[in-house]
Amino acid sequence: MNKNYLLPLDEAAYNFGFLDEYAKKEIRRALLKAISIPGYQTPFASREMPMGKGFGTGGLQITLSIIGVGEKLKVIDQGADDSVNAVNLRQFIEMTCPGISGTEDTERASLIQSRHRIPETPLRKDQVLVLQVPYSDPLVVVEPSESKRKTMHGEGDYSRLLTKLYEDIVKYDEITISHRYPTRINGHYVIDPSPIPRFDVPKMHMSNALILFGAGREKKVYAVPPYTDATPLAFDDVPFRIEDFRDENGKRRVCRRCGADNSFLEESINDAAGLKLHQCSDSNYCNRRLSLSGPARIGAEEGGI
Repeated sequence: MNKNYLLPLDEAAYNFGFLDEYAKKEIRRALLKAISIPGYQTPFASREMPMGKGFGTGGLQITLSIIGVGEKLKVIDQGADDSVNAVNLRQFIEMTCPGISGTEDTERASLIQSRHRIPETPLRKDQVLVLQVPYSDPLVVVEPSESKRKTMHGEGDYSRLLTKLYEDIVKYDEITISHRYPTRINGHYVIDPSPIPRFDVPKMHMSNALILFGAGREKKVYAVPPYTDATPLAFDDVPFRIEDFRDENGKRRVCRRCGADNSFLEESINDAAGLKLHQCSDSNYCNRRLSLSGPARIGAEEGGI
């Protein structure tokens, strides 16, 4: 190519949102269908993105298709705003979407893209949450054939999935699924709610915000509209429960930084002292509490700061 050649001004930059307008329209049409049929896995023509599949291409395509000038964008990865995945995605979106602004504040954000977590701060009706999904179909663990899985979804036949949960109880005395917990939406379709922990599953029930799911590798999008019933699969005698953060004395562990006793905690080991440390997974929630109340001072068993 001639090094002196210059592109015409109207071709010298990326299209707003990187994707071409036809691609964005196609994704938005798929999203409308997904919202109209809560939990239904809607196929879409997943485009090639400048990152490997499995690194959030499905969620990214949804975000680029619905974002607009003036939008306040928050991108998180397992609750953190400063992780590699979150920073790279945010920088790419800001680079290809002039006129938007990034934020780490959940309350200020109008559009939130997340991997593995739903923010601790309750979402509002004017916010949209986009979740990145590696595997879209919860039935894949019991049925390898996609055509058969489609029939099972259409008929609402989740008996084999319930059998899988029952076998878990027989073997371990409880359901051991830690993430991707199968959840029934609006009384019919069961979805894979992305690798969010069980702690976050109840947040989908009657949520104020629209929740969109994008699986780029699987070429599927689906949705949980606002104020929609979202019920985890469970049994009457073995009800669904979230993670247990109590210590050996039955006391609920708290965040070592902010002292929160109602958030999802991450555990780490202090090698020098041999202590277990617990800290909020949601960095913005933790920092916000710190700014309001100051550092927490807690017992040595939590590795106090």
